[in-house]
Amino acid sequence: MSTEIKVPTLGESISEAVVMEWLVKVGDFVKADQDLVVLETDKVTVNVPSPTAGKLVEQRVGPDDRVEIDAIIGVIDESAQAEAKAPAQPAPAPAQVSQAAPAGQEAQQSQAQAAPSAPAVAVAAEAGGEPPMMPAARRLVSEHGLDASSIPATGRGGRLLKEDVLGFLKQRDLRRPTPSPAPAPEAQDREEVVPMSPLRRKIAERLVQAQQTAAMLTTFNEIDMTAVLALRKQYQDAFTKKHGIKLGFLSFFAKACVEGLKAFPAVNAEVRGDSIVYKNYYDIGVAVGGGRGLVVPVVRDADQLGFADFEKRLAELADRARTNKLTLEELQGGTFTISNGGIYGSLLSTPILNPPQSGILGLHKIEERPIALNGQVVIRPMMYVALSYDHRIVDGREAVSFLVKIKEALEDPSRILLEV
Repeated sequence: MSTEIKVPTLGESISEAVVMEWLVKVGDFVKADQDLVVLETDKVTVNVPSPTAGKLVEQRVGPDDRVEIDAIIGVIDESAQAEAKAPAQPAPAPAQVSQAAPAGQEAQQSQAQAAPSAPAVAVAAEAGGEPPMMPAARRLVSEHGLDASSIPATGRGGRLLKEDVLGFLKQRDLRRPTPSPAPAPEAQDREEVVPMSPLRRKIAERLVQAQQTAAMLTTFNEIDMTAVLALRKQYQDAFTKKHGIKLGFLSFFAKACVEGLKAFPAVNAEVRGDSIVYKNYYDIGVAVGGGRGLVVPVVRDADQLGFADFEKRLAELADRARTNKLTLEELQGGTFTISNGGIYGSLLSTPILNPPQSGILGLHKIEERPIALNGQVVIRPMMYVALSYDHRIVDGREAVSFLVKIKEALEDPSRILLEV
């Protein structure tokens, strides 16, 4: 009996997806609910599980193919279950082998018998097999003639990502001596044309939408991070020991933002037609780099979370983003966004709104700079912050006052606890 593998319903308004990679090969035996293929939509990346146990006998689509909802992408032969579950013929007992084998050969035969019981990945590695690779990574490995098994893989399940190969090439080039000038490459080798992924197209679409539909403006301020750094240093060990997670910077900024949004509700509102919708809840989106690109998972009801709960929830969402396991619900419905370009070394930027939100706070790297304080020039750890906002409903006074409130809260963290 054969069972068809179909593209599942992937969410409201999603009608198609792109095949990223098959996780199993034709001829492999699979279990019910085992992940078979990775699909990417313009919102999330999903794994399609097997509807039944059996043998994969057909793959009707390949990497980079576009598929519609309910399309048949493969076939599983359920009648092959018995063959998959049938135990292997028992090997001769060690005593029997030792009677027929010369000294030394017994150990070799015993090791050979034990090999099938080792995990498949380990056997493949010992045999010099390649690790599982994403399509873009496979192309790079092939183009550069690399040994994939020698490249550290950071993808889910030990998969080799494009970023892993690029990082390996960069490190290899740094170690190499400067080569003598080579002939100019052919024109076709100077460019690589690849189609945009659905997620990248959606990101591009929303960024353009934000600039075309909102009266976007950015205001700046700077924060002396001395107090926050001292507080983290003083309580980091105790915090980590009690809660099992480190005390980061984002929880401070999230708590400060909540107080700022309460004081200036327009920054937490949105334009809906000819109306302004003021939201009395605080779902904070945090921009993180996912396995497929930048995504903004949402920490719900941030005003009701303590520092530890916020850090735990954010760490969980970031991990799910890196492994492409975020759901649509985790990416929708935020009321305000925080984007931390400082982790990449950004000193100053103008973040773009995340529609339909009316505000986004951009954080940057902490850098020691000389400032004037009480008539003296002192060196302090400073951070530039930027608030981009929709000028249709947020006035300049409100935007500047919002940033000042963030600054005051971070320079005197006791304000966050006292909510003043």
